[in-house]
This record gives sequence, structure tokens and C-alpha cells, in this order.
Amino acid sequence: MADGSVLKAALTGSIAMGKSTVAAMLRDAGVAVFDADAVVHQLYAKNGEAVEPVGRLFPAVVKQGAIDRIALSKQVLNDTQAMKKLEAIVHPMVRREQEAFLETVQSSENRIAVFDIPLLFETGRAAEFDTVLVVSAPYEIQRARALARPGMSEAKFEAILARQVPDEEKRAAATHVISTDVPKEDTRAQVLAIVAELQSLA
Repeated sequence: MADGSVLKAALTGSIAMGKSTVAAMLRDAGVAVFDADAVVHQLYAKNGEAVEPVGRLFPAVVKQGAIDRIALSKQVLNDTQAMKKLEAIVHPMVRREQEAFLETVQSSENRIAVFDIPLLFETGRAAEFDTVLVVSAPYEIQRARALARPGMSEAKFEAILARQVPDEEKRAAATHVISTDVPKEDTRAQVLAIVAELQSLA
């Protein structure tokens, strides 16, 4: 940004759209990327900050000192109140890590910070960012990718989709849409063009 601060970009997309692939491409391009899901994994790991408070709410999901994410998903996926209680514990922890990441970027040479936030629109946070990158692919490709994942079923996929803002709404609200239903190098070219544009603004 012109005042010397860091340009904050959000990276988001519905399940199985290819967001992790795009995040890796951004890192390959030298961009600092905050991975919200990786932070959640750390919080749920043995001795992680979320284990004790989440375990108080859902005792059956703690196994060998860590949160069993599959067991937790079964407990909360179709229970809105349980999901809200879980998010009230985990989201503030993730936000603290996000703020620490931003401080690190601000003290470095980087002028762009990308925040990989799966539920950006669902949590009403899009306005916090200077630009929003949405990763997208047609429904049939998304569905095929999702169902190829271990532990995924048609019912679970539909339950996850039901909690997510529809892809067309995300695309309409995006500053940039990155398509992943094309050869990987075409997706990479889209990513590099966006990085070049953001660098010109930062």
C-alpha cells in the first residue's frame, strides 16, 4: 500500500475447489500465506490450545490427548448450536494467530499478506480485506474431487455445502476469481497475474 502498510488479501473457496493448490502456488510466487486450517490442526493436536475447552464441550472427541477431527465433525456437522459453540472457542484462537502472522509480515520485506480462510463469507469477514480471491470450479468437478477424499460421503458433502455460501455468490463478491477446472499451469498463470497486480498496488 502507498502508506507502507501491508495489502491484505483473503483467499477462499468452497470445499474441493482447489484452494490448497492455489495457496501453494502463491507461496511458490514468494507471497506470505496464512493457513487457517493448518492453525486449527495445531490447536487440535496433542497439547494444542483448543483440546481442553473443546473436550469440555464434547468429551468423546478427545483421543490420546488430541481432538479427533472426524469424531468432532460427526458431532457438530448437522447441529447448528454445537457448531456455534465450537466456533466460539476456535475462531478467537485462529484470529490471534492471524494477527501474529500479520505482524510478522509487516516487519518483513513483504508487502502482501494472503489469508487462506475457508469460511470467509460465512463468518462475515470479507470487508476486513483489501481484496478477495475466490477459487472456483464447476459443481461436477467439485463433487468428484470431494467424494475422492478419504472419509467423504455424499451426505457429508451435501451437509458441508449446505453450511457454505453458494459458489456463485462467492464469485460475485470476489475481486478475483481463480479457475481450477483448467490445466494446472493455466491456474498458475492466473495466480501469477494476480500477484503481479497486487504487487503493483502494495
